[in-house]
Amino acid sequence: MKRSSAGKIAYLGLLTSLAVIMGYVEYLIPFRFPVPGVKLGLANVVIVPVLYWFGLPAALIVSVIRILISGILFGNAFGVLYSLFGTLLSLLTMELLRKTESFSVIGVSAAGGAMHNLGQIIAAMVITGTPAVIRYLPVLLVAGDITGCLIGLISAMLLKRVPLTAPESA
Repeated sequence: MKRSSAGKIAYLGLLTSLAVIMGYVEYLIPFRFPVPGVKLGLANVVIVPVLYWFGLPAALIVSVIRILISGILFGNAFGVLYSLFGTLLSLLTMELLRKTESFSVIGVSAAGGAMHNLGQIIAAMVITGTPAVIRYLPVLLVAGDITGCLIGLISAMLLKRVPLTAPESA
């Protein structure tokens, strides 16, 4: 079934809202790690399927809107910048791996999690002018892989069980 433009926009709006809600749920979870930047990435339970259902441009739009809304509601300007850097590197990496068709959803998501953290470290180095933040990278890469695998597992189940089809055109 061909998706109508209005149907696609409606789905993406709904999925963007869901990604913001997932980010808020993560914000409420009292998960603290000694290394700055380690997060669960619950919003990616929405972003990874969007990448598979709609492609890179849609996933990028949903991600950027989610980051901006979440930044306004519970973040700050630096958090928004770090997230944007991480998201861009993460989505580009996931799209390249997805297109090779050599990686599972879990592998794609794990790589995305690690690259998100790499992007944030690069942003921190550029913004703060402090190259020493790179010492956090090994822990962040491992954390990104672990959370990426968990997000990928959930995303794979969603992709398998929730066939996304647009409503019939009116």
